[in-house]
Amino acid sequence: MIMNRKVVAFIASSLDGYIATENESLEWLFNVEGEGDNGFSEFYETIDTVVMGKRTYDWVMYQEAGEFPYKDKKCYVFTRSSATDTEHVTFVNEDVYHFVQKLNQHKGKNIWLVGGGELLSGFIQEKLIDEFIITIAPTIIGKGIPLFKAGDFTLDLSLKGTQHFNQFVELHYEVK
Repeated sequence: MIMNRKVVAFIASSLDGYIATENESLEWLFNVEGEGDNGFSEFYETIDTVVMGKRTYDWVMYQEAGEFPYKDKKCYVFTRSSATDTEHVTFVNEDVYHFVQKLNQHKGKNIWLVGGGELLSGFIQEKLIDEFIITIAPTIIGKGIPLFKAGDFTLDLSLKGTQHFNQFVELHYEVK
């Protein structure tokens, strides 16, 4: 196996650890004053592959009025149901460990694990994430979809760096 690529979870969270409200809203995130694109463009240049869950894909497509935003990247969407591939998306229904092994057999840039929480949990349990870049919004939601699901696992991290984009703080960790 080549293993020349990193799987990076690049995601935003509320201060109390939620990635969305219970009804999957991100309005709280858009109400925070950032700076530019909050480091997204710089990160986006480091990847050539996007991986996300079906609920995240559906949310993105709704927000973008059906226009897929990552056309210049190879995109995989994990789903438990059958779905027909599109021009820009390959739907996947396999275990995450073997999927990442297959991706790592090919040279390329890093792999962006967009979300959501269910898929992120599976990647964490299989110890497939190399780095976490978590942007914290100064908002407390109280309840919602957690960034990290409860589970029987531990993951030790090392802080690579921090940045701030006006009211946002980005924490960049590498998995030990």
